[in-house]
Amino acid sequence: MSSRVEHRVDPYPDHEVWAQLRSGSEHAFSELFTRYGDAVYNFAFRRVACWATAEDVTQATFVALWRRVCAGRVDELSGDSARGVLLAMASQECANAVRGRRRLAALRRKVPVDEIDRDHADGVAADIDSERRMREIRAVVALLPAGQRAVVELVWWSGCSMQEAAEALSIPIGTVKSRLSRARARLGEHSMTVGREELA
Repeated sequence: MSSRVEHRVDPYPDHEVWAQLRSGSEHAFSELFTRYGDAVYNFAFRRVACWATAEDVTQATFVALWRRVCAGRVDELSGDSARGVLLAMASQECANAVRGRRRLAALRRKVPVDEIDRDHADGVAADIDSERRMREIRAVVALLPAGQRAVVELVWWSGCSMQEAAEALSIPIGTVKSRLSRARARLGEHSMTVGREELA
């Protein structure tokens, strides 16, 4: 007897939840966070290479979304998924976070190492290692022009479809494909330093 794989099916598609959000529904807002909070968090980490900052970016992204709701400034969803829109908002919040990163780093340097709880030492070490590796990957991706970098972050890193990326960036889907192709060619020479599976 073959095994059966259960697939979670959301009771309401994104465009319906988004429509409820535009009318001020807190339930719709909570549902979007449940669906895409992790996606925003992981996207932010790949952008800023710091878990703590990624958490701040995630919070700021959804706070900004709710403020738009309260101000009546949420546009209709142009596609089937809200992920691209939320990641585009997260990208803006990442830029804000990076601008304030020097102050954050200076503050962290003031915290004595001895104050780290030994019970969490392994976890702290793992976080530091993953942040270091992500900074290395970011350095490679930073070699790309901004347009190519944006589609890499959405499609390869965040799993967006070509259509979602096109909608999030307000560009034709053909442009997304061509930018990915050029990015793949540019990054090919760095594959010995950064594995393709890490870039994707």
